[in-house]
Amino acid sequence: MPGIELTAGPVDYEDTGGDGPVVVFLHGLTIDSTVWRKVVPGLRADYRCVLPTLPLGAHRRPMRPDADLSLRGLALLVAEFLDRLDLREVTLVLNDWGGAQLLIPEGRADRIARLVLTSCEAFDNYPPGLPGRMVALAARTPGGLSATMKLLRFKAFRRAPGGWGWMSKRPVPKEVMDGWFRPATTSPLVRRDLARYVRSVPPRQTLLDWSDRLCTFERPVLVVWAKQDKLMPRHHGRRLAQLFDDVRLVEVDDSYTLIPEDRPELLTRLLREFVPTSARGGDRGSAGGP
Repeated sequence: MPGIELTAGPVDYEDTGGDGPVVVFLHGLTIDSTVWRKVVPGLRADYRCVLPTLPLGAHRRPMRPDADLSLRGLALLVAEFLDRLDLREVTLVLNDWGGAQLLIPEGRADRIARLVLTSCEAFDNYPPGLPGRMVALAARTPGGLSATMKLLRFKAFRRAPGGWGWMSKRPVPKEVMDGWFRPATTSPLVRRDLARYVRSVPPRQTLLDWSDRLCTFERPVLVVWAKQDKLMPRHHGRRLAQLFDDVRLVEVDDSYTLIPEDRPELLTRLLREFVPTSARGGDRGSAGGP
């Protein structure tokens, strides 16, 4: 896997290459780019898919000791990543972690041609739901993150209601989850990075002020939201859709937050409809329904 040295430290990424439209996929807390492993195969023939592993707890190489790993800092890290790879006319796809929305109020969305918000944090829902509050509490308790990550070695804890069991309706394969959780289980420096992010979430009013400025994004937006999501409230998807002028809202059945895990075929189709290729020509803007 290639990597790039950014201001905060090294960021590994996958890049399918090619001359097609660029789609950049982001992931959530204690997850890496493999959450998109069921979606990318259906796109790579026509699109250049770029998948960074952000320092959100599943990264293999720790960040620099003085790195800004706040919510805003990580959003700006995404902007720096796009700049350094000189990625243009990007379709930016978010799932679970919603921090990259801050690129809009920060005035750093110039490289983003389209935005896809897929059951992700929004408004004041940072970190999301009961699992997010549990991680935040663990990050503020001496030894708490270490104990939490060790518990995540066990299947019962991974599928427990109120915790990781609310991330996907279908169990994620053990080997995939092992890869997600191993870095923060084995590396104190990775846990340090994760804790610095979780502890940095700003006050509620700051989050809401950022959200109010999302309406300045005037390019096409696709909002894909799981109807049964237990972490990202259903009304958040509808509220997000109301902020944009050129927007399509698709509400998805039979899925929790990790739509790439629960409904990958549907999500792949929606992305293909939303992002034009040279073969189809023209800017098709909004996506079709499910």
